[in-house]
Amino acid sequence: MDSKEPINKAYLKLKVGVSSSVDATPLHTHTASSRKKPRSESRPAAVNERHLSAVKRIFKKFLANGGTVNMIIKEFRIVLPISVEEYQVGQLYAVAEASKNETGGGEGVEVIKNEPYENPGEKGQYTHKIYHLKSKIPSILSKIAPAGSLFVHEKAWNAYPYCRTILKNEYMGDNFEIKIETWHKPDMGDTENVHGLDEATWKTVSVDNIDIADRSVISQKDYKEEQDPAKFKSEKTGRGPLKQNWKKELANDPNCPHMCAYKLVTIKFNWKLIGKTVENAIQKAEKRLFTNFHRQLFCWIDGWIDLSMDDIRRMEEETQKELDEMRKTGEIRGTCLDDK
Repeated sequence: MDSKEPINKAYLKLKVGVSSSVDATPLHTHTASSRKKPRSESRPAAVNERHLSAVKRIFKKFLANGGTVNMIIKEFRIVLPISVEEYQVGQLYAVAEASKNETGGGEGVEVIKNEPYENPGEKGQYTHKIYHLKSKIPSILSKIAPAGSLFVHEKAWNAYPYCRTILKNEYMGDNFEIKIETWHKPDMGDTENVHGLDEATWKTVSVDNIDIADRSVISQKDYKEEQDPAKFKSEKTGRGPLKQNWKKELANDPNCPHMCAYKLVTIKFNWKLIGKTVENAIQKAEKRLFTNFHRQLFCWIDGWIDLSMDDIRRMEEETQKELDEMRKTGEIRGTCLDDK
């Protein structure tokens, strides 16, 4: 047998599909003497480190080069047995609780600002949050993405009943942005073009109606019986459980309020080659987020229905302190995009 054996197969697999520009010269081969060494003295770790460094350089160049700008626009409609006035409190309560469920072990939500704002013709509450996401994204991306790039900045202007949220990543710059605009209306989700888009743009928008009581769209990992609107009944309001024809019954029930959250999601990306993959992943993630969040919001109604906006602001201050402590000392919690 020749004294030099083939290149480490694992390394070769990593090499293929990265880039033809990566030096194809073997970084490590096994010799007869090296085969006798204990595993701890072998060098695959060095190989992987050099390989990942090369991938990171390519990843950075890849993002910088960009490509054709695409705009993917989708409108999600979520009908709820809640009034528009009630939802304002319920939404903020649920955001605070959900943030705690997603924070721990150095990751999760960091609140930078939470303060009133006023612009010409608009005033409300401004928030700036940072989402620390390293373990929450697909594992392959966490390995190749450069240090400091796995943070998402969320800036939101809540001029209820209209809200606007923009998510960006500093490392990706103008190559990536998610904008979420929401109108909360006292209807059953039957208002067309509530955001007032021009006719040509509106024709490109796909509409997705989310049914919070539909168990079939919830993954096994996400499902919690106590957060199932089809089984939950509110002790304080008597609302629920939401059975198969609950929307039709709600529309004809004068004793129960109703509303719809119209969430217009605009995704801008400027990446070559992986555009379709990014689009599909984000659309899937947004629908999952909106569905789970509003299931929780409804099933937590007994916890927030009696609260005032002053109560909510005090709760947000307390939650901000809790999040800082949980992020420093707790364990990693929450949703990962690798979850099925």
